[in-house]
Amino acid sequence: MVKCAAVSCIMESDLKTTVINGINSMRLLFAVFLMVSGTLALAAPRGDELFAAHCAACHGDTGAGGVGVPLSFPSFLDSVDDDFLRKTIRYGRPGRVMPAFRILSNAQVDAIVRYIRGWSDKPAPVFSDKPVAGNAKHGKQLFSSYCAACHGADGEGGKGTGVTFSRKRDLPIIAPALNNPGFLAAASDGMILHTLEYGRENTPMRSFLVQGLTEQDLDDLVSYVRSFANGKTPFDTPASSTAVAKTITAESSYSLQETIENLEGAIVSQNFILIRTETLEHGLIAEGEEDSKEIILHFCNFSFLYEALKLDPRVGMFLPCRVTVTERDGKVMVTTINPLYLSRLFNNNELDEYCRQMHDVYSAILEDATL
Repeated sequence: MVKCAAVSCIMESDLKTTVINGINSMRLLFAVFLMVSGTLALAAPRGDELFAAHCAACHGDTGAGGVGVPLSFPSFLDSVDDDFLRKTIRYGRPGRVMPAFRILSNAQVDAIVRYIRGWSDKPAPVFSDKPVAGNAKHGKQLFSSYCAACHGADGEGGKGTGVTFSRKRDLPIIAPALNNPGFLAAASDGMILHTLEYGRENTPMRSFLVQGLTEQDLDDLVSYVRSFANGKTPFDTPASSTAVAKTITAESSYSLQETIENLEGAIVSQNFILIRTETLEHGLIAEGEEDSKEIILHFCNFSFLYEALKLDPRVGMFLPCRVTVTERDGKVMVTTINPLYLSRLFNNNELDEYCRQMHDVYSAILEDATL
């Protein structure tokens, strides 16, 4: 009896241990589950935060537009589907201000799309993914008569950016570039057809049916617009692999003061107005404590500035022009920002020519002042 009782106690003890261990294991698994669930919930991308970080600077905090086009217009949201928004974020508009956000995850892109869609009280429209079969040759004739005045003879789009400074004041939005590979990759035939059928309220884009065109005419127009793609995708033209320096730098054969005087003369000779010459640290530290061997010259050609701002207000980040002169260990160096490097950041083909011109001017000024 004693032996049996002992065995029974041992078995009962083992059973209790097993049960307790099982409960503890379940508790541990449940705790891990809660931790993982909480972490995933916390890590879920927030569209409002992502929009503020990546989109608001151009499109405005509320999507009302800025450098970028307005996104919160009801007529816009009612005429584009979520796939168009998603692909626009992913592909951008090569050469047309809107960059491609390749670094964002699919979940982050979806979160931004949901946030944008939240500005509308209507569900996202759904368009047919069936390609439109029309006569592109006839569509080209119609395009010349009905579309080219706003969208350009070859679908290159209106000039300027989304802000009123760079467009006609009576236009709420710049006509998009229809030949842009980013647009063509994002817009389905069904979406383009819908826009032609209904237009966009409060914009110059009117219904083409109201203007007297037939449904077949609209199919022909869609086919012509689609022909702009010519088999290309948004990423068929990679960025140049040639490295572009961020600055233009030259070593001067003159003293610091002589170099400054040479620069002032060279700036004026290039039809620029010298605004002021001061220490680089002016206004940043107490007066009298600035480094007298670090000098910055501010200058501007206001006609050039105005034209450049009309194309893209972001040039205000590096205009008026500046040149820095420093002396270290008896060596005098002259440095300015390289507009060719900036043109890559702006994704604006129209601005590229101005950046090339500015690069040539900067190079000439530095050469004249240091040789």
